[in-house]
Amino acid sequence: MNTSNCIQPNKKLFEHTILSAFYILVFVVGLVLNVWGMKSLLHNWKKLWSINILVLNLGLADILYLLTLPFLIVYHLKGNKWIFGDGFCKVIRFCFNLNLYGSIGFLTCISVFRYLAVVHPTRAMGRLTPTHSMVISTVIWILVGVQSLPDMFYPKTYPNGSKCFDTTSYEHMESYLDYTIAWTVIGFGIPLVTIVGCYGHVTVVVCRSNMMKKDQKRRILKLMALLILLFSLCYAPYHVFKNLSLYSRVLINQGTCPKWDSGVFIARQASRGLVSLHNALNPLVYLCLYEEMVSQIRQLLTGGRQIFSRCFKSKSSSVPVPQTEQEVGSDL
Repeated sequence: MNTSNCIQPNKKLFEHTILSAFYILVFVVGLVLNVWGMKSLLHNWKKLWSINILVLNLGLADILYLLTLPFLIVYHLKGNKWIFGDGFCKVIRFCFNLNLYGSIGFLTCISVFRYLAVVHPTRAMGRLTPTHSMVISTVIWILVGVQSLPDMFYPKTYPNGSKCFDTTSYEHMESYLDYTIAWTVIGFGIPLVTIVGCYGHVTVVVCRSNMMKKDQKRRILKLMALLILLFSLCYAPYHVFKNLSLYSRVLINQGTCPKWDSGVFIARQASRGLVSLHNALNPLVYLCLYEEMVSQIRQLLTGGRQIFSRCFKSKSSSVPVPQTEQEVGSDL
């Protein structure tokens, strides 16, 4: 393998500093928002009908991944030195894939449910039961698990266990690239086409409808905009640059160093941070489906402004006002 002509990027800056800081931010914000969102969901269980089961599973998938982040944070802060063993490295990477493609699957099903409720309300009424949602959720977990399982058979660490690859070693890169491309098409491409098709039709129906209230239209369009944001900001860059990075490593393994390798590496690290961000953005789905949670946030913000205003007024009133010469003379 000839890598002498390859320009090595500053891996310490991107992997050890930026990525670890990003993971810390996602862990704190994502854990707080997901716990809060699931608490609100369970408190108002009957108000969300059968779609609440899909949203609950989405939250469980996010929390599953968030609980693995402390180990990755330690890994990157230690300069990419894995101290938890080969088996646990595979478990961590499996949980990431389970969360990522589970989230995509549940977001896709939520989109289909909204599509049926808006475009075919009479056909969907009474047919989208909680039992159907439970069966669909179980099927998604099984399919995602089967899809992610082959990844565990690829080497994830060096013989001395010092690394924990999110892909695999150079020796297995070509077969892993083929597997990842198929994985991308099935786990990301098909859901993306499904969501775009559903919400494209939903947008036309909502804009033409004269029977829907403005609040209903706004809620539906908000959810559509959020899902498009998630796929365009978090999921799409990750899959594009992951496959480009793997292809670059295949070329390097064959003795060719592509000129774009350094740029792809930087974009790849950025996409890894962005894809973890979806765990903090997914709770926004609760806001689109659950109006009372929005009112709770507004109350918190209003209360915070009032507290800040009171503190500011009390401080300003406690500051002594300087007297003028005339006022001093009159006092005398």
